[in-house]
Amino acid sequence: MNAVLQIQRHFRLQFEAAQQNWVLLYPEGMVKLSPTAGEIFRRIDGKTTTEDLIHDLEAIFPGVDLRPDVLDFLKVAHERGWISARL
Repeated sequence: MNAVLQIQRHFRLQFEAAQQNWVLLYPEGMVKLSPTAGEIFRRIDGKTTTEDLIHDLEAIFPGVDLRPDVLDFLKVAHERGWISARL
């Protein structure tokens, strides 16, 4: 599916300099993201499609088929309510 992805409104992506890591903040706490998850979340802006996000990451990391891993992560992020998708 080539959906436009958006971080849910009660979550906020932020780089924590003290931890040198991207985190997803929400009213009850924080999710520390892996470097890979941080790279994915940095591209979720409410305008970028799933396909564009995958192509962008594959351009940064050439020669690697990232599609299955990115789609798996996006599925988990959607199930946890971190992101929404619209066609």
